[in-house]
Amino acid sequence: MKKYLSILTDMESKIQEGQYRSGQKLPSVRSAAQSYGCSISTVIRAYTELEKRHAIYSVSQSGYYVVQKDGDSNNMDKSLIDFASASPDVNVFPYLDFQHCLNKAIDTYKYELFTYGDPQGMEKLRRTLVSHLAGAQVFTSAERIMITAGAQQALEILTKMPFPGGKSVILVEQPSYNNYLQLLESEGVPVIGITRTAAGIDLQALEEQFRSGHIKFFYTMSRYHNPLGNSYSAEQRKAIANLAAKYDVYIVEDDYMADLGEERGYDPIYAYNRTSHVVYLKSFSKIIFPGLRLGAVVLPERLLDTFRAFKSYGDTSLLSQAALEIYISNGMYERHKQKIYSQYETRMQALNAAVQRYEGAGWIEAVPGEGGIYKLFKLPQTVNLERLIRRLKERNVHVVSDKLFYLSDNLIREKFIRISISRARLDQIEEGVRVIVEEVKREVGSHW
Repeated sequence: MKKYLSILTDMESKIQEGQYRSGQKLPSVRSAAQSYGCSISTVIRAYTELEKRHAIYSVSQSGYYVVQKDGDSNNMDKSLIDFASASPDVNVFPYLDFQHCLNKAIDTYKYELFTYGDPQGMEKLRRTLVSHLAGAQVFTSAERIMITAGAQQALEILTKMPFPGGKSVILVEQPSYNNYLQLLESEGVPVIGITRTAAGIDLQALEEQFRSGHIKFFYTMSRYHNPLGNSYSAEQRKAIANLAAKYDVYIVEDDYMADLGEERGYDPIYAYNRTSHVVYLKSFSKIIFPGLRLGAVVLPERLLDTFRAFKSYGDTSLLSQAALEIYISNGMYERHKQKIYSQYETRMQALNAAVQRYEGAGWIEAVPGEGGIYKLFKLPQTVNLERLIRRLKERNVHVVSDKLFYLSDNLIREKFIRISISRARLDQIEEGVRVIVEEVKREVGSHW
């Protein structure tokens, strides 16, 4: 990344996290140049870009100051510690950048944007995604990419459409993505679970399921799992790909958190599969904003025609697609990805530090994992989860219960709460963990 962009990203992060407060004067150009180890002109370029983004303003003969934002008003409820929401932080949405891309898209494509469009998605975007996905070791062609109204639509289509061989049972990890489990059960889809833990998955058990001959596909989040927060090891990813090829079972790999980590050499299951048994899902909502409702699915050749038939009309905004193409191709996406990753990494480090500080007493056990936005707190079996969550809410700490992440007939569950750092302010995290430990201790104590 160019030096001025790294300075820009760091400054934006510090402003968003409150290290530089509204109205506060920023370091002088000379001081910042010394701090970042660069030239004065590089700092000026970064400050000028921050001015364009209305993040700071300059005062002649005085310096640069942080702009007062609506979110800094005293009317906001700053006491709520939101460990429940999985949505991106509204304070890091790239409003101005994306507005620029929307305007440019209208100027570039004009009336083309207001037709129904190709159900497969805008060709220019699909071609841009070929090189974008290659950076994640997902090598494909534009013809095998379908643009969807978020990853959720892709999952709905894959669930309903027939697969080669006529198999009908969907295999899901336990625990797993709550919205997808709800969809499967509400639609009456044949579904079975397989246990996933901090250590990963029992490959022997997985092979037994694949060998049964009933599995239509295995739905998995290979990295930054929701709710566990951890990732499969390289050996497990390779083994899953090999088992899929051996038993002719499809994998639906939901890599929706792909951009929220910096794991070097992380290749998805897709990269290890040479027999086209992996469907790869990509979402853009965790990086840009949920309302964009855009995702992409990379399909094996054998599934393309059926998927296209089930997605028989252009139901995804062409304007949004065109703006996203511009956003990616001009480097804005990559820069924003670095910015949001940097902020979330700082929060996750704060969470890990707080856990280290308080879990020594043995009241909670945090599942290991780096990157992403989730951390799972395992609890003693004697804890009454409903009462714990109610008491936490009374103290303005919001968390999510384990029950959402299991199939309704799955009776073997680990007792846990899921922690998300995407909307928790940096200065709240330690306090939130302290309150959780206090309330868990109170719950356990009530049984002695």
